[in-house]
Amino acid sequence: MMRPSSTRDPLPPISPEEVAEAKTFFPLKKFFIFGHARSGTTLLTRLIRLHPEVHCNYQGHFFTRPPLLKSLVSDSQVEAWLCRPSNRWNRGRDLSPVVLRAVSDFILEREARRVGKSVVGDKSPNSLLNGQAVRNLYEVYPDGRLIFIVRDGRDAAVSHRFQNFIDALHHLSKEDQRIRQAFTRDAEPFFQGKRSIFTPQWIRQSAEGWVRNVVETDTAGQELFADRYFALRFEDLLARPFETMCKVWQFLGVDISLPKLEAVITTEMQNNPDEDWQRYKEKELVAGLRKGEPGFWQELFTQRDREVFKQIAGDTLIAWGYEKDMNW
Repeated sequence: MMRPSSTRDPLPPISPEEVAEAKTFFPLKKFFIFGHARSGTTLLTRLIRLHPEVHCNYQGHFFTRPPLLKSLVSDSQVEAWLCRPSNRWNRGRDLSPVVLRAVSDFILEREARRVGKSVVGDKSPNSLLNGQAVRNLYEVYPDGRLIFIVRDGRDAAVSHRFQNFIDALHHLSKEDQRIRQAFTRDAEPFFQGKRSIFTPQWIRQSAEGWVRNVVETDTAGQELFADRYFALRFEDLLARPFETMCKVWQFLGVDISLPKLEAVITTEMQNNPDEDWQRYKEKELVAGLRKGEPGFWQELFTQRDREVFKQIAGDTLIAWGYEKDMNW
């Protein structure tokens, strides 16, 4: 007797009828925040949940990082159980999308109801799966809303590099470790453009990953979610936080005329928990860094770094308004 395969047939999308039925049990509005690593997803989360109607928590990775929510039904034996004709609960259809929707809805609403909110979302960077993460989301939440935050890929690369230097020492190559040690001893050559904080492979992969994330996510978001998709730039959030958040909250359908919203945004923008943590953990390494400031890449990119990023990401930087042409 042959053993069943360990993987199943493609997961069917949830049907409109199943979505409508799910909402009778879990009626809160759902949204999801995607973005490349170090692109402001955490700041956006901190701000978005300041609204008294909105809750958002961190990194459920339902659709953005393996093993994914769908792993709950990925085994062929589980598929057979949920599809079995003698299983009179499935109404003649694979129960998998209903199971996934129920699990995710319960996790989200359990948290939101505890804090008295009526709109709930998850923030999970989608750098690993890019456009596929959008398709994964659509299979379970075709009625959900997707918010995508974009940051200048050059600043994101610098931020990500120092995050690796601080929080991922065990993943650094020997060359990475030498660069880190040299920067800690004497950062001046790096700020003078004489030495790069990146290895050639790292800067190339960073540029490629940023382009892939931005292009794939934005394309899939517009195609699948249409008016339930909202894209914003991290830089605009920094420059005009209240104005930008009003647009985000309007997208979610909540009241922006409530008092004190601007005041709480102003107060929260004065905090930077990530910067505080990095300075606490590696004060000497980050002492000369201006955390979160747009354009900081210009102080640390060498000419080689510029040329690599320009070659790979130049068109995308122009498309998102970070450059007017290739003359930078």
